[in-house]
Amino acid sequence: MDKMSSDGTPYVQAKRLSIGYTNEVVVADVSFELRKGQAIALIGTNGSGKSTLLKTIVGLLPSLGGELSVWGMHPGSNPRRIAYLGQFHASGFILPLRAVDVVRMGRFPLYGLRRRMGRQDDEIVLSAMRRMGIEKLAESPLRSLSGGQQQRTYLAQVLAHQADLLILDEPTAGLDAGGRELYLQAISDELRRGASIVVATHDIQEEPALCDQVMLLARRVVALGTPRQVLTHDALLETFGIVVFGDQKHVHVLEATHGHDDKERHQ
Repeated sequence: MDKMSSDGTPYVQAKRLSIGYTNEVVVADVSFELRKGQAIALIGTNGSGKSTLLKTIVGLLPSLGGELSVWGMHPGSNPRRIAYLGQFHASGFILPLRAVDVVRMGRFPLYGLRRRMGRQDDEIVLSAMRRMGIEKLAESPLRSLSGGQQQRTYLAQVLAHQADLLILDEPTAGLDAGGRELYLQAISDELRRGASIVVATHDIQEEPALCDQVMLLARRVVALGTPRQVLTHDALLETFGIVVFGDQKHVHVLEATHGHDDKERHQ
């Protein structure tokens, strides 16, 4: 798979980047590069800076220092090419939407609200719902769905966008084992399609295995590299506070300190 964009420009490039809110720096000195077909996992506790970095890449928050570019442009310059999944979805509870309406929203950035979607768009929406196993819930009101079904719906919305860059904040939150399996398969398919992915997660097993890079965050960059390089006892201990190892295939992490940051969770 070609992991370079056609002109060689990185999809995302950060150089000594500082991120945060107003004048409060959450994480400083962030440097990484993401190219076509690559994925990076941001791993850390709540309040570690994961969501802040995602919002800065999308353009929802301004950077506080250093450099950040998305396809060589200022973040937020090309929303048509980016699909963003945040942790909170207020619109789903304000409007009386069906599941299929929410998934169709994934097509809106491509055409705007005024253009009527055609048959091809309908097929893309249905395919996205099938990939997340919710096609039978298409006519169900979003409010009537369980938390896991709602999360599947929002993931289907991201897939329906068919974006070049997927920005995902805790995408497996609330998913059961079946939903998680469908999600991991979908992410694998998106990478094969040539999309690039930045995902914030607590997972240190399955999700990072799909990624080229892992960044451990604890209000600073603890480590950055391949999963094999980064997911070590010492680095995880520094990130989470305490690490309990099982066998070689299963590692369990307990958080000794939580460091919740209301700005991180609600802005």
